Amino acid sequence: MKIEIPEYGTLQIDALFLDFNGTIAVDGFISEPIKERLRALGEKLEIFVLTADTHGNARTQCEGLPVILRTFPQGSAKNFKREMIRSRKGSCCAAIGNGRNDEDMLKEAVFSVAVLDQEGAYGKLIGIADLCVRSMEDGLDLFLKPHRIVAGLRG
Repeated sequence: MKIEIPEYGTLQIDALFLDFNGTIAVDGFISEPIKERLRALGEKLEIFVLTADTHGNARTQCEGLPVILRTFPQGSAKNFKREMIRSRKGSCCAAIGNGRNDEDMLKEAVFSVAVLDQEGAYGKLIGIADLCVRSMEDGLDLFLKPHRIVAGLRG
């Protein structure tokens, strides 16, 4: 996905990294509207879902979706997410998250989105993200309708 933004630059994105709980899932469950958007985006981007799997059902919830699920039930979620982005060299990655453990992932991504949905958002994340959205649907729609990214970032 190539997005040219006047007086900002060009974003070249081929991978999207997503937090699970509080971002694509609420209380451990992914809604059907989110699943529909993930299916549509799976045709354009490689999608990674990163989670400590707090509710123990991430695999079941992601079943049949065009995503690569990575769980890390032990250790630092923040470090794991950062290293996942770094392993892809960051320059081609976008990230969406809502929590404190998403902070470094959003810093490493070439384009980042903080989502303030039903489970809230870590306050400092709002100042780190390139764009902030009120719901995960809105966050995924940025990639389905990239002119919204242009409108938010242009000079």
